[in-house]
Amino acid sequence: MKIALSSFLFFFLATISNAQEFKTPVDYLNYIGKETEIITRSTWKYTTTVAHTKNARRIDATRKSLVKSIQNASKKIETLKDGYKGDVEYKNQMLAYLSISEKQINQEYEKIINMQEVAEQSYDYMEAYIMARDLVNEKINAEVEKLNANQKIFANKYNIQIGEDTSELAKKMKISNEVFENHTQLYLIFFKVNFTELGLLKAIENNDMSGIQQNSNALEQYANEGLEKLKTFKAYKNDMSLVLATKKSLEFSKKEALELSPSVVSFMMLNQKFQESKKTMDSKSASSRSKEEIDNFNKLVNEVNKEVGNYNKTLNKFNTERSNTINNWTVTGENFIAKYVPID
Repeated sequence: MKIALSSFLFFFLATISNAQEFKTPVDYLNYIGKETEIITRSTWKYTTTVAHTKNARRIDATRKSLVKSIQNASKKIETLKDGYKGDVEYKNQMLAYLSISEKQINQEYEKIINMQEVAEQSYDYMEAYIMARDLVNEKINAEVEKLNANQKIFANKYNIQIGEDTSELAKKMKISNEVFENHTQLYLIFFKVNFTELGLLKAIENNDMSGIQQNSNALEQYANEGLEKLKTFKAYKNDMSLVLATKKSLEFSKKEALELSPSVVSFMMLNQKFQESKKTMDSKSASSRSKEEIDNFNKLVNEVNKEVGNYNKTLNKFNTERSNTINNWTVTGENFIAKYVPID
């Protein structure tokens, strides 16, 4: 599952000024803006790397580069001991923001990466992983709001007009967040059903009729719940490709619950009956077996031989369709992200 770093630094980025002795408050904002712009670019590089590559080392390298850019900015801003003519409130708020961002990206994201490794072991783990990831983003965004508010206080104090950040980079970050959020919502619907489906397949493999029934019931329930959610799901830019891929997956899983499971249980019961009959026949000598017993057993043998072929045919059919359905969802999801998250 790919991690989306929530965008931040949506604040004023003015023309760069190299002076550390500030003649005007605008010069002061420009200097800080130069440092934060570097962080924004590093953030975008990390975001687009997550979106367009599966290389874990490359992703982690860009994460570390982002952390380094935050550390460098903090060091430079810390040297502004007097802020702007003794006014240090905005500088201190910026340093607090950078400190929290560094901790979240460096430490918390490392924990999240570890959670990701076990996320697919259960739906609860996957949900916890996504919630933890979103919580980190919420914390960073909360600090951004504080920072923006403090910047406005500074600007109002010195009669500076600050508009919204309408840069291309800010737009790209906003788009990427929306795309990842849309993908994540559909993935959770897909994963919950897919994970239950794996439980059903394991029960079939173990000839566990009770487990088959339990997982089959859950599979039908979750598929129906997911299909209901899709009816009101708002697709990104009205692109229904991933919604339809999710729907197709849920419909197939529901078919497994309603068609495959009863077929498997029926065959298992027949095979169980055959094994019991064979055990009874084997316990008797040839001379003590009645003609009726022999006829019934032979009839059962023929029935099992016939159903084995049908059973294997049914399993192969569902296995092929399942593989195609899952692959379709995965590819569609990757294409969805690649299509809408800008590359650079």
